[in-house]
Amino acid sequence: MIHLLFSFIFNLMQLSTSPLPSMDLDFEKPGKKARYQVGEEEEEEETPPTTFMERLPRDIILDILSKLPVTSLVQFRFVCRGWRMLAQDPLLPIMHLSRTAQDNPCLILHCDYPIRNQLSFLDISSSDKREKETVRKFSTPFWDSMPEFEVVGSCNGLLCLADSLYKDAVYVYNPFTRDYKQLPKSMQYPDQEVVFGFGFHPMTEVYKVVKIVYYRNGYGRLSQLRRFTCSQSEVQVLTLGRSPTWRSLGKVAYQLDRWPSEALVNGRLHWVTRPKRYVTRFIASFDLADEQFREVPKPNCGGLGRSNYHLLVLKGCLSAAVYRSNGKLEIWVMKEYDVEESWIKEFSIGAHVPKGLKQDLKGSYKILGNALKGRGVRVLCQLKNGEILLEYKGRALFSFDPERRKFKDITLNGSPNWFQAFVLVGSLNWIDTIADK
Repeated sequence: MIHLLFSFIFNLMQLSTSPLPSMDLDFEKPGKKARYQVGEEEEEEETPPTTFMERLPRDIILDILSKLPVTSLVQFRFVCRGWRMLAQDPLLPIMHLSRTAQDNPCLILHCDYPIRNQLSFLDISSSDKREKETVRKFSTPFWDSMPEFEVVGSCNGLLCLADSLYKDAVYVYNPFTRDYKQLPKSMQYPDQEVVFGFGFHPMTEVYKVVKIVYYRNGYGRLSQLRRFTCSQSEVQVLTLGRSPTWRSLGKVAYQLDRWPSEALVNGRLHWVTRPKRYVTRFIASFDLADEQFREVPKPNCGGLGRSNYHLLVLKGCLSAAVYRSNGKLEIWVMKEYDVEESWIKEFSIGAHVPKGLKQDLKGSYKILGNALKGRGVRVLCQLKNGEILLEYKGRALFSFDPERRKFKDITLNGSPNWFQAFVLVGSLNWIDTIADK
């Protein structure tokens, strides 16, 4: 019975509400107001009829709704006022997030070319069933105050966005509910470089934004690559809450790669240190609970200190995508966290260029810069069917089947010419709810 009802609701979402060209979720609609009859002392309010869905027990309703994709939940709230009230149950975001965290990831496509930045959405939960995917645009509610931004973190359905020029304005944003919170500005330094991190610790149940600032000490020489030969640093942390403020934790001993943290595992953010002559690169972590930096054992794959690689999370495990000089890509997975011997080479992927892709260099400077720095192919995630999803030079997406050793190009309808993809769990998390903890 419940299975049939779930199928009915899901099909209703697909048929009754056509796909929106823009995910502009201003769904406040004027409802019917109370109606008064002339000559009567008592006022009478017109009450809409109760649907069968609304008469079900609360636990059954939550069980059904928590199995729907986030896009169907958003459409669910458009059907009628009663269904919208059901979708606002405070337990629904928690149950929905726990069920979709692993099996139903989404992709956020960030385009910073041309000047006006754009966020788009792609549902990849069923990419194994079709080769063409429709990209839908988000309407960013704070675009007027921050037209150019970078995606510096994603966690539990929330995005952390920072001003791409000065790094002073920072927003936490749920693109599906359009809730957002602008964070207070922190201490700025001249000629600074900023490394961000954003995450949630399951034990403390709080969200934190980490901002690591590298700046000149007044005597250092700035090279053409904007790397400081002599620099100072400061670690700033903000805890989302009722009165969020930035706290300084002092200096950091590591020179971290300037990319934002790409891996959140066990409540710890992870970065790769910057490549330096005669200095081996390693993995540094920041514990969101005790706010301490620690080194994490790296995979023993030979020559890692001189290789380009980035971190990611596969099936809840810390992983490293290593780019080899022969064009191959290796994916190493740490099966048991913080145990060096548990690193294993899980996948080996050969070179692949999506069909019909022109090698046009007139694209986004930042996205193109990622490709030229050894990030031409980025591993995004592992799909439910076991395939590996990859991004090619900010231009295309393709998947790799490790069992059949075959590639599959993914056609994107309505996607920007240049983009950077980020994995996001579609969620109804409310910013105000997080802040009130």
